[in-house]
Amino acid sequence: MLPPAGSATRGLVNGKRIVVVGAGIGGLAAAALLAARGGDVTVVERQAAPGGKLRQVDTGGVAVDGGPTVFTMRWVFDAIFDACGASLDSAVTLTAAHVLARHAWGADRLDLFADDAASADAIGTFAGARDAAGFRAFMAEARAILATLTVPFLQGTATSPLGLTARIGPRGLPGLAGIHPFARLWDRTAKHFADPRLRQLFGRYATYSGSSPFDAPATLMLIAAVEADGVWLVEGGMSALARALAALATRHGARLRYDAEVTGLDRGGATLASGERIAADRVVFNGDPQALATGLLGPALRRVVPPLRPRDRSLSALVWTIDAETSGFPLVRHNVFFGGNYAREFADLAAGRLPHDPSVYLCAQDRPAADATPPAGPERLQLIVNAPAVGDGSGGRDGLDSCAAATFERLRACGLTLTPRASVLTTPEDFAQLFPASAGALYGRATHGPFAAFRRPGATTKLPWLFLAGGATHPGAGVPMAALSGIRAAEAVLADHGNPAVLADHGNPAVLADHGNPAVLADHGNPAVLRR
Repeated sequence: MLPPAGSATRGLVNGKRIVVVGAGIGGLAAAALLAARGGDVTVVERQAAPGGKLRQVDTGGVAVDGGPTVFTMRWVFDAIFDACGASLDSAVTLTAAHVLARHAWGADRLDLFADDAASADAIGTFAGARDAAGFRAFMAEARAILATLTVPFLQGTATSPLGLTARIGPRGLPGLAGIHPFARLWDRTAKHFADPRLRQLFGRYATYSGSSPFDAPATLMLIAAVEADGVWLVEGGMSALARALAALATRHGARLRYDAEVTGLDRGGATLASGERIAADRVVFNGDPQALATGLLGPALRRVVPPLRPRDRSLSALVWTIDAETSGFPLVRHNVFFGGNYAREFADLAAGRLPHDPSVYLCAQDRPAADATPPAGPERLQLIVNAPAVGDGSGGRDGLDSCAAATFERLRACGLTLTPRASVLTTPEDFAQLFPASAGALYGRATHGPFAAFRRPGATTKLPWLFLAGGATHPGAGVPMAALSGIRAAEAVLADHGNPAVLADHGNPAVLADHGNPAVLADHGNPAVLRR
């Protein structure tokens, strides 16, 4: 069992002063774990609330979630709360989703379920027995990829292809051969599905990492397995998760300062825009790594991470937060309305253009996952359309009006009528302002080609006092991945002080009691790996 967090663990980082720059999920996870292990932690956030991209938008006086909407891999957060002597279930109210998402192509509709058999039955009715069998084969392959990569890559430190091979070892080589890094996701969907609509549906998982299914490796099939393993609905919206992590960090003594922008970092700490100096022995940077590469936080930091070429950026988005009455289409919590020409949509995005015929994701935040009954009166909606990351001025707002018109026409074509009371649009330019040096890229580097996932920066840097966390770092984009990056950053800080395991169990590999699903922090030679 873990030692109790608190006074019994004081001194694990020798009272070192640690500044965490950015209260995104990665930064909050690192802050909570380090504070629980005795660190003197200050979190500095330029916005007025925690969460980073997991944010709320004031939409006509109504707070609407304007960031990530899907909560998976809850065991990551169970582990963090357990390691801090707390319980995730006591901090947020979670409900397992039965319907993962509802998909629409005009009048045609298809639900995917948490139960594979129910999804296969639905696909069989929708597209025929051949594609139902294809779905079962697709999911088996996706689960095999996830099983191969969870411990050595997703839960491990940043590594190279050779390093991953060494971690997996000879016995794991058959599984490694099956992750399909050199095949494109779009091509792999053709191996399983004859219906082009299903290729759209399962190719869409590439966009979870801000990538194109026509360029992303088939390895990203694993996202389908992640969702099928469980999607949870967070009462109060996803931003409630950020508030819970912030409260956890505060409970262990971390100080959270909002509306405080950092303009410089060095070996001695952080400098704020106000001129105030926050002294620190170690810094965890939970912002876009390109803020370092561009010298935004000091010229001496330019070489910490390499600059990202515009063509290597992930997607951005047009995001509408809307307070509206709805009718027609039977919305559930997660809904996808597909455009008519997927290849052209991603060709537009690759060329730096807004899509002419966009696919639209809609999160109906006030609906349970399986109940299509509309609430009485207006409800909170978030609409997301993929957009190029041109927030640095390399593109423009050309085509915005036509893309917006096509977005709402797509909804109408699927039978959904919206009567908005209030609406707010966030563009790539707005995201570039919210997340400095990102150019609006919401996921850091795009996962295009077999080696892109290995090119994300890891928790450690060539500067011994500087550590990285966040969705643009290893292991990648997404709420649970950002949390894993925070665990890795906290481990790296502790290892720097002779404590190689952030979740140490009296000097032995840490055992995380995950309510019957133990997570083990094992040291496979060098890297500390959080094993589910």
